[in-house]
Amino acid sequence: MKEMAILDRTIGAPSWAGHLAGLEARREFVGMLRAYYDAVVAPYEDHAQARIEAERAARARGLLDGGVEGMLSGLGPMLNWRPPVLEANYPRQTDDRDLHLNGRGLTLVPSYFNWGEPVAFADPELPPVLWYSLLHEQSPPPDGPHGADAPDAPLTSLLGRARAVALRAAYSGATTGEIARAAGVSASSASRHATALRDGGLITTTRNGPAVLHTLTPAGASLLRAATRTPAGA
Repeated sequence: MKEMAILDRTIGAPSWAGHLAGLEARREFVGMLRAYYDAVVAPYEDHAQARIEAERAARARGLLDGGVEGMLSGLGPMLNWRPPVLEANYPRQTDDRDLHLNGRGLTLVPSYFNWGEPVAFADPELPPVLWYSLLHEQSPPPDGPHGADAPDAPLTSLLGRARAVALRAAYSGATTGEIARAAGVSASSASRHATALRDGGLITTTRNGPAVLHTLTPAGASLLRAATRTPAGA
């Protein structure tokens, strides 16, 4: 009820917001949200999760390679890191606004369904949260992150040794060059293996600076788990 009252007082809130204080109105609204989820979100849930995991892997790689500076500098294009300020681009907003962290942390949340400007939650009693859009254009170039141990026999029998190694490498995020080094093949061969895995729905590819980063899709993760699972009674 407290949240509904805040929404009702918010400038620009929809006119029907105040009606949600009633129990029946809230039940109807929840039913609409569930129907919307089933029709719009659920069919794309696996793909959305794969893109989010790829974004997390890319940001983790940026943090590993360049620290906080490296992670924040790769957030664009709606976010620009100009130390010590993270600038969020709001095209419809004409005036500049500052949000001072004052020692608090900032939670970054990649959003699959937000295709517009970032969204900042700035409750003074809570850590600030910044939602930002994922980059949806997926045109992976033939370039090349990470080795893995030799794959188990079932995975090798199914995919072949090089592609099995590539799939395992993508578990923690790998560039084409890292896949090539892990599998002991050329960069062009590693690129072809990554393309085959991507076309098969087992990995997803996203740009990470001058290189590209390959990460597992939910299907790829399931296949890897099934192939490496210890048989019952072993």
